[in-house]
Amino acid sequence: MSQSLVNDIDKLLPQTQCGDCGYEGCMPYANAIAEQGEALNLCPPGGTSTLKALGKLLQQDISYDLATMEQNTRPAEVAVVREDLCIGCTKCIQACPVDAIVGAAKVMHTVITEDCTGCRLCVAPCPMDCIDLLAADAMTEPQKTKARLHFNRRNQRLRRQKTSEKKRFKQAKLAQKTKEQSTTQARKDYMAAALARVKAKREGKATDE
Repeated sequence: MSQSLVNDIDKLLPQTQCGDCGYEGCMPYANAIAEQGEALNLCPPGGTSTLKALGKLLQQDISYDLATMEQNTRPAEVAVVREDLCIGCTKCIQACPVDAIVGAAKVMHTVITEDCTGCRLCVAPCPMDCIDLLAADAMTEPQKTKARLHFNRRNQRLRRQKTSEKKRFKQAKLAQKTKEQSTTQARKDYMAAALARVKAKREGKATDE
């Protein structure tokens, strides 16, 4: 399948990046649909409108899935932090797929409402249960585009961090190995020098005799 088709499918998805479909975001789900023939009825935030749009694009009969999707459709929402209860643990920040939560360790966190996709991923990690989900208007196309951009940028940043961490780990491991080898060599040199001194003393005594 062409990347063009994947992009066309992704544009029809709601860009909540919630993972309710079983994939880590809308683009991975779009790839699965295009490349693996994944089912079209796995997107509760997209609801029946997305299901119909996908069916039309891919020329698939989705009539049997409409009734179930109507029951499973998830309304648009936005997360709100009850700031008086927030302890600044940063777990919601780590969970947000579009970097819509700001704050720092031990500092109150706040959701950037216009960037929030209502994915719900920040709710479960919160140890204080201080995140509420409020009804919201469906995202506009510009908001979906922004969510896609933020999702991609976050993933790129996480990949860079992972690569950097692997590099640091490899360097630390190499440094430790070099240190151990140096220590081992130093011990060998010390033992060799000690044996040489013992040998020299023995040869000296033998000469005196």
